[in-house]
Amino acid sequence: MTQDAAVDAVRSAAMALEPGREAAALRDLAGTARVVLLGEATHGTREFYRIRADLTRELITTRGFNIVAVEGDWPDCHRANRWACGRGQDRTAEEALGDFTRFPRWMWRNREIVGLLEWLRGHNAGVPTPQQAGFYGLDLYSLHRSIEAVLAYLRTVDPLAAERARARYACFDVFGQEPQAYGYATTLQLAAPCRDDVVAQLLELRRSAAEYVSRDGYVAADDYFAAEQNARVVKDAEAYYRAMFGQAAQSWNLRDQHMMATLAALLDHRTRLSGRARAVVWAHNSHVGDARATRMGDEGEWNLGQLAREAFGGDVCIIGFTTHTGTVTAASNWDEPAELMTIAPSLPGSYERLFHDTGLECFALDLRRAIGSVLAPRRLERAIGVVYRKDSELRSHYFDASLPRQFDLVVHDDETRAVEPLERWSRHEVDLPETFPTGV
Repeated sequence: MTQDAAVDAVRSAAMALEPGREAAALRDLAGTARVVLLGEATHGTREFYRIRADLTRELITTRGFNIVAVEGDWPDCHRANRWACGRGQDRTAEEALGDFTRFPRWMWRNREIVGLLEWLRGHNAGVPTPQQAGFYGLDLYSLHRSIEAVLAYLRTVDPLAAERARARYACFDVFGQEPQAYGYATTLQLAAPCRDDVVAQLLELRRSAAEYVSRDGYVAADDYFAAEQNARVVKDAEAYYRAMFGQAAQSWNLRDQHMMATLAALLDHRTRLSGRARAVVWAHNSHVGDARATRMGDEGEWNLGQLAREAFGGDVCIIGFTTHTGTVTAASNWDEPAELMTIAPSLPGSYERLFHDTGLECFALDLRRAIGSVLAPRRLERAIGVVYRKDSELRSHYFDASLPRQFDLVVHDDETRAVEPLERWSRHEVDLPETFPTGV
């Protein structure tokens, strides 16, 4: 099929989305799915956050969803979750997001997330505790925060067990707060791995579950689950950091396997406590779009989207998001401050350029319909993470993919804006002369 014919086919199949009114249309397209995965082409685009937040509210109020699971660390999200459920000591949503101190803070410390948490708190105020909607983290980078959380929980419910846990976790002490140093040292066999210690701690916690959760009904069960999940994070993070200095596919697979295991555990936990569980998941397109349809799969990587389809079959709906140009919040290099950057127009031969050429501003495509066969041949697809390097656009931010095999639906917003972080951007690239160095 020629490019012009493909453009015409997309234009005919597209469902126009009016800003602020996308949620109902996307809810209907998602159908009866029990798990809805919402992607993003960048980690710093306002429209992606806003549309996902609107759809999340719609799924909670009209479809009974009670899990919001995001590509964030478990203990950081747990503090926000407690505030959203009317617990904890924080006075505002911004305070409740105070544990998001690890780079990149803007992913969750931004105005759209504040608005979502405030809505969740208002919604939950009128709902019995077991039926409240929670905000949870799926990621595993929080090795030391999770250790602290396990110890804090055990000091409250079982001080002797806390002492045993502290002795096991002391295995990491020599490395300070640098889990990468632990991974490097164990890879070179300069230090013994902590694998047996973290596994033993998780098993001991599980053996004591019945005793701990029998004390205070739902709240005790929820607190225990949070502690067990932190112990699971420690176990999986230990393996992840050891794998960092090996093959890239191994560490990626461990991370997404952890995300899938956490999602499954959340569904089981909420089903036991409230009789039902439906989850909406927020993560980058590279995590939620089925890896088997991309270069990732060709290289031996799997991801959350693939694992969810394998586990839930027709009960999962995956929605990807794309954009052609605009602005984005990102950093020039890892662990540097957030910047307001311009997004280069999408490259010829990409899905994004194909969608731009339709002349439509914002639309959805149901890739399960006939348009899926039109778009099935692989094209370039753009992915901007927390670092954006325009000087190496093709090498750094594009990969080959078959969009209809990755996603069930795709939302394209042609010109988008940067998400607004709670902390100010360090630099506004859009206000600088074109000759300003890129900092790559």
